[in-house]
Amino acid sequence: MMAACSAPNNHPYPTNSRITEPLSSSGRASVRFFDVAMFYVRSAQFLAFLVVGLAACIVPAATGAPKQPDGRKIYKKQCASCHGRAGEGAKGKYDEALVGDWSLEKLTRYISKNMPEDDPGTCVGPDADAVARFINDSFYSREARARNHPARVELVHLTNRQYQNTVADLIKFFTGKDNLIGEERGLKAAYYNSAGFNKKIQDQVDRQVDFDFGKSRPEVAGDGTNGFSMNWRGSVIADETGEYEFILKTPNGARLWVNHEDEPVIDASVASGQLNEHKALLKLIGGRAYPLKLDYFKAAKDKTASVSLQWKAPHAPQQAIPARNLTPSSTSPTFVVTTPFPADDSSVGYERGVAVSKAWDEAGTYAAIETANYVAKQLDSLSKSKKGDSNRVAKVEAFCDQFVATAFRRPLTEDQKRLFVSIQLKHTEKLEEAVKRVVLRTLKSPRFLYLGLDGGKPDDFTIASRLSFDLWDSLPDRELWKLAAQGGLRTREQVSREAQRMLSDSRAHAKMQFFLHHWLQMNRAEDLSKDGKLFPGFTPEIVADLRTSLNLFLEETVWSGASDFRTLLTADYLFLNKRLADFYGVSTNTSDDFVKVKVGDKQRSGVITHPYLLAAFSYPKSTSPIHRGVFLTRNIIGRALKPPPMAVAFKDADFAPNLTMREKVSELTRPQACQTCHSVINPLGFSLEHYDAVGRFRTQDN
Repeated sequence: MMAACSAPNNHPYPTNSRITEPLSSSGRASVRFFDVAMFYVRSAQFLAFLVVGLAACIVPAATGAPKQPDGRKIYKKQCASCHGRAGEGAKGKYDEALVGDWSLEKLTRYISKNMPEDDPGTCVGPDADAVARFINDSFYSREARARNHPARVELVHLTNRQYQNTVADLIKFFTGKDNLIGEERGLKAAYYNSAGFNKKIQDQVDRQVDFDFGKSRPEVAGDGTNGFSMNWRGSVIADETGEYEFILKTPNGARLWVNHEDEPVIDASVASGQLNEHKALLKLIGGRAYPLKLDYFKAAKDKTASVSLQWKAPHAPQQAIPARNLTPSSTSPTFVVTTPFPADDSSVGYERGVAVSKAWDEAGTYAAIETANYVAKQLDSLSKSKKGDSNRVAKVEAFCDQFVATAFRRPLTEDQKRLFVSIQLKHTEKLEEAVKRVVLRTLKSPRFLYLGLDGGKPDDFTIASRLSFDLWDSLPDRELWKLAAQGGLRTREQVSREAQRMLSDSRAHAKMQFFLHHWLQMNRAEDLSKDGKLFPGFTPEIVADLRTSLNLFLEETVWSGASDFRTLLTADYLFLNKRLADFYGVSTNTSDDFVKVKVGDKQRSGVITHPYLLAAFSYPKSTSPIHRGVFLTRNIIGRALKPPPMAVAFKDADFAPNLTMREKVSELTRPQACQTCHSVINPLGFSLEHYDAVGRFRTQDN
């Protein structure tokens, strides 16, 4: 019998695929969604079974009813030689497993028309129905595969994202909680009538630091006889994790502190009189606020005065730091591990910590050393001690006890205290070196690196850890730890109440953004540049604005009071600033701020038609229905696709110049071997041909 999985529109799943636990929270969400769906499906099947069974008991069986064919026997006789006894495939016949997602009716029709391959038409009617049911129920369907290959527990370590967040919050546990970001934007500004920061004239909030005074002076700076000065205080908000280049442009004197309180990251206190760019590169974790302080001063002898605080953020060009990324709220520094880790495994969907390699182990060691050096340097601040204190050793030991317990996400046993702390601090000449050993042993311990090591019934600390990694990709904070210690996470109401608190934290927003970026493949879209002659004005600034526009849309959809996941696919509005509105021909009265703008004439429908994604899944000179169609098939429709049997590159020069893109793609994918997948991909990709390569709506192509 010919393999059904080789038929058009059929997309097999590997017979050895499995759901593993413990998963990352994004993975668990998928598993839970599937489990809930299967619960209702099986419940419906069970109810149907009861109804049929009761009917059979109440209504006497009809006499002389024809005997139903045995699907198992038919399969064994006509199909097993080609597909294997359990649909696993047969070498030299059909190597692939007989699995897929066709409905029972479609499977029956295919068998009736085409099977067995050497004698089609001899397995029809009740025989085709019986063998289709046997195949579907035994190994073909998703339910059968889940039954034949049940889920198993699999050990997972912290992902790169979880490791970075966990180490940051492990240090933050001792420096104070400040992850709540207020609504007000900008920086607190103080203006002085001298270059020495005295004779304060005015306090205010500046939305940006981007001033060019020329040969004059700001009105609030007095007569300027002795020059003038300003300082700004607050925090800078990183939207995404990555490297941020801070740029300070000024001909005058200035110093900039970002995520550091002791030493400035830029020291331009000696003015040159010429407009210079001073730069500093920092790695920041997305969704967090970092303390920022800027001092600026103009001496009386300086001929001109200007200052601009800029940055080059991930996926963005150099620009003045936008007001939406500045807050007047003060925060404490966040320790950010800079050691690079090898990429996490994402072969089964979202990133999971299942791959253990020598490179990963070495990265963990270097990251532990980096953290140990930081802790030793900040030891007195973290342990609330001083070098001259008579009880300094006791304070440091108490700090180490709590440090290890926080890292392990539960109180320590006496044996653990002795192994990880007491022995390390005993007979040491230099306390800082002993603390380094404590940190190294802790961060290299499986109890820190791996999740779900505690067996048996979960206790309050297990629940606290699950909550924090589910919602934050990090360890429990002080409030969650306190609740666990008090036994306050034992009822549904207690857990729900704590989860609601945690959702207001910026780390929950950052994790949701990370999930949505992965779903929309936004982190793969590195180069959205287009042909300058065909698309004039599509600048790097437009690309950065588009990414911001999409991020604002995702934030609004998920976290607003009217949150509704259907809006992701149905919204008829975009977030636009003036630059985007002008480029896309949308009428709005906005300036540099982003506002929600409704787009009429049914031209937009959620993320599917957002210009950022439309541009990302296009060529530099034209659209790409194949790229768009593959994205829609996999990420929106949720269907699997086989790897193409042969790779055929699209070359626009190979086609007649008067053809539309639809005609070119249809011609390119016309072979039957291509149609197995392109019969699904092409129609979906063609549905977006109303949008050009930069996402503008159009009614004609070529």
